[in-house]
Amino acid sequence: MVMEKVVYQRPESLTDTVTHYCPGCTHGVAHRLVAEVLDEMGIREKTIGVAPVGCSVFAYNYFNHDYVEAAHGRAPAMATGIKRVRPQNTVYTYQGDGDLASIGMAEIVHAAIRGENITVIFINNAIYGMTGGQMAPTTLAGMKTTSSPLGRDVELTGYPVKMAEMLSTIDGAGYIVRRSLHNPVNIRKAKKAIRKAFETQERGLGFAMVELLSSCPTNWKITPQEALDFIENSMLPVYPLGDYKVHPELAGLRV
Repeated sequence: MVMEKVVYQRPESLTDTVTHYCPGCTHGVAHRLVAEVLDEMGIREKTIGVAPVGCSVFAYNYFNHDYVEAAHGRAPAMATGIKRVRPQNTVYTYQGDGDLASIGMAEIVHAAIRGENITVIFINNAIYGMTGGQMAPTTLAGMKTTSSPLGRDVELTGYPVKMAEMLSTIDGAGYIVRRSLHNPVNIRKAKKAIRKAFETQERGLGFAMVELLSSCPTNWKITPQEALDFIENSMLPVYPLGDYKVHPELAGLRV
């Protein structure tokens, strides 16, 4: 008789729900990493997530813990209120680049300035995904979108905004890093960073954000494999991976 051993199963922090994300999108990978970390830390039952507007608007359908919905760009403000009223809870936002780096720019910057003890998972796919593939603040120079069909002209619309670099200069930030989801090695590194971001909050060390480079093959108008190659060949030179700010108490933390 052959005994079967379970080596891979759905995290308790994820629901049994069919995804609405497009084929090849790495939002699902990011969801699983967050869920695995919450399970491993044993904090699922006290966690509250905040979903904004964008591709992640239905995040509350996928996570098996308390979730609330914020207005477009206002997730950090709502998370601030929740954390201040319920400091015993673990509170995080899950935001895309159109939400966080455009309409929500003031919200995220001032949450970091205030040193709000929340965790932010920031999905950067360099485009507005939900609304039809328009140019986002993170769109690369020369990159074609539905609102920049000839490619982003930096003389007209400016340069791609680098959120990790910018937020790392703020005193209230305790942990600011950038990772990617384009291959297994980097996915493993992303999970460790997400764990440290939640550890930052659990230890009361201030604002934490993990920026995750993610794919959007539908709006990039390429195949899923080509989208992963695009991250490596085109996004990484503009958005270098790395630790931009790490609180001294986290420097030696192994996860």
